Amino acid sequence: MEKDFLNLIQKEFPIEERPFLELAKKLNSSEEEVLNLYKKLKEDKIIRQTSAIFDTKSLGYDSSLVAFMVDDIESAAKFINTHPGVSHNYERDNEFNLWFTIAVEPESKLGLKKTVEIMAKKTNAKDFIILPTKKMFKISVTLDVKGDRAKKEKIIQKRKVEMKLSPLHFDMIKLLQEDIKPVKEPFLEIVKKLDIDYETLKKEAKRMQEAKIMRRFASILYHRRAGFKANAMVVWSVDENKAEEIGKRVAEFSAVSHCYLRPVYPNWPYPLFSMIHAKSKEEVEEVVESIKKEIEPKDYKYLYSTREFKKQRIKYFSDEFKKWERENG
Repeated sequence: MEKDFLNLIQKEFPIEERPFLELAKKLNSSEEEVLNLYKKLKEDKIIRQTSAIFDTKSLGYDSSLVAFMVDDIESAAKFINTHPGVSHNYERDNEFNLWFTIAVEPESKLGLKKTVEIMAKKTNAKDFIILPTKKMFKISVTLDVKGDRAKKEKIIQKRKVEMKLSPLHFDMIKLLQEDIKPVKEPFLEIVKKLDIDYETLKKEAKRMQEAKIMRRFASILYHRRAGFKANAMVVWSVDENKAEEIGKRVAEFSAVSHCYLRPVYPNWPYPLFSMIHAKSKEEVEEVVESIKKEIEPKDYKYLYSTREFKKQRIKYFSDEFKKWERENG
């Protein structure tokens, strides 16, 4: 049951009065057994967090992947991690050795480019590149714990429904981004704070999903603890005129969790980025070989992560953004 449970909650954790009861029905189990399993997987550090996953750009934030070339990587990573909009920060085996994602809030006085320039100056970066998303083909970190998914899967893009956020939605965003507690009614505190009922919470959360403001409410796993000991960012040099068509084909590989089109630079000729998760380095390389045969790139490069300096969800609409800019800008 454990593997079925993990596959299920990575796709969607139900926003219900008693979500573990709903999950138990799908797993032909009891609420008590499923809740105890969840507690155990949290204690064993297999489940990292269960919360809403919001779309940064839909909330008005400007964001980008950034690569730094630094000598003192530990102190550079430490300073970069102080920014509340940095969600991921890794050492990768490349001359651009420090890779992080950063978002700045809509009211930022510095803006993204200036923020990165300040970071580069304070970390004595020898060089850096800013790599914002030009086109997103896939973002879905659902690890196939059971190993029964097909090698390739069709990517279905749902149509976005327009939605204007109300004060209630902003309050929901602040509360739903927090990790839920392993209790029978994990949303009780939220409905009390918002002074609404469960039906309203569920309905408005669904509306935010249809508007692509919230991608999903789900669990994220500790990759290595869940058995996925290898992950690589693989970048591809492809014909830019065909990059969109190629990107869609790369995204169809099940082992690819992220696939983006990004800008190129004279010192970085790789517009297509794919993130691949597997149980071993050999498995990663098998996936890459399959992709390579299909798309016939001009060149490609592995960027294995060798150290994780930060991995956490951004706390949107936090005062920490303004505080960082006051202290560093």
